[in-house]
Amino acid sequence: MMARAAAALLLLLTSLFATASTASAQENTPGKFDFYVLSLSWSPSYCLSKRADEDGPQCAGPRPFHFVVHGLWPQHEAGFPEYCDRKAPRVPEAEIGRMLDIMPSRGLVIHEWRKHGSCTGLTSTAYFDATREARSRVSIPATYEASGEWRTTTPGEIEAAFRQANPGLGADMIAVTCNDRRLQEVRICMNKGFGFRSCPEVDRRSCRSDKLALPPARASSSR
Repeated sequence: MMARAAAALLLLLTSLFATASTASAQENTPGKFDFYVLSLSWSPSYCLSKRADEDGPQCAGPRPFHFVVHGLWPQHEAGFPEYCDRKAPRVPEAEIGRMLDIMPSRGLVIHEWRKHGSCTGLTSTAYFDATREARSRVSIPATYEASGEWRTTTPGEIEAAFRQANPGLGADMIAVTCNDRRLQEVRICMNKGFGFRSCPEVDRRSCRSDKLALPPARASSSR
């Protein structure tokens, strides 16, 4: 009797493992996703972090950056795919160079292709074209394009400014994230045609801090 029970349990566990493995494979199948998240990073906050590349153009170059593209991320309604093709072709140097105006880090461009771009089912050229197209559909509120000084704001104020600047952008289509009580990113959900769309799971990850520090962009190449 115990042998039969053990055999039944083993069969059940094997079935569950096989089902989980199949689901995992489907979740990371290139081209199989529901929508995009365009992630816009507040560059001054990143440049104050320990992860910043002090010698790179983003944080130490002549141009002061404000919002930059972190990435264009394929999403499922719940969860997201990543690293869908471990053998994805390398990004050509010319392609990296043409993205540095909106993604000012060579390492970031390569990383985003490997982790997220490989899940779109697109070539690297088409993926970065899509990234640029998505970015062109979003208007950055004018208040964030000036260097200014340190400011205090709230996630709600940032979201409201983006919604005002982008008609059709609903409250459940955007998330403001933070780190160390500083503005980190604004994440905007888009359908595959780059129109705004609802994304409750992404929206739920919004920053819960009542106040955020907004570090200023550099006024010049000196730091």
